[in-house]
Amino acid sequence: MALRYSNLNNLGSPIIDFSLKGTDGNIYSLSDFTNKNVIIIAFICNHCPYVKAVVKRLSELQKKYAGKGVQLIAINPNDPAIYPEDSFDKMIEFARKHDFTFPYLVDDTQETAKKYDAICTPDIYVYDKERRLKYRGRLDDNWKEEEKVMERDLEKAINYLLEGKEIDFEQVPSMGCSIKWK
Repeated sequence: MALRYSNLNNLGSPIIDFSLKGTDGNIYSLSDFTNKNVIIIAFICNHCPYVKAVVKRLSELQKKYAGKGVQLIAINPNDPAIYPEDSFDKMIEFARKHDFTFPYLVDDTQETAKKYDAICTPDIYVYDKERRLKYRGRLDDNWKEEEKVMERDLEKAINYLLEGKEIDFEQVPSMGCSIKWK
């Protein structure tokens, strides 16, 4: 497991469209979410211990904010030839096990991850109503022990955007396993 950190180089950039297959068998693109106020793109996978530690929090976050026009979209960019646990069939199992109420998409070609300049899993991007990147950072301040979380950075960013405020707090990069490139 190679520890990597997301970067903040592309804040303000426009959202990048995609057309990817979800674990429910449907194909998703950004046009499916035009009625949402906030879009969260999270590059995740099944095997990474950093993702496994926070996946319940991501599910709970989507449930909490679903009625407020917030949409989480998870994308798995990893090469399943290197990590069979990240195969599409295993993604289906992972989504069911963790009660995903959001699309979990496979990036077979890894082109979407490359366009987003994704670095690690999890790598989290938050877009406002104008579909500009306003937050790229960690979920919270304790990926390993939820009971010790003091700062919920992602939730704070969502609240700022829903209130029409600019995110003015320091954005701390997300950390996780490196993406397993082909």
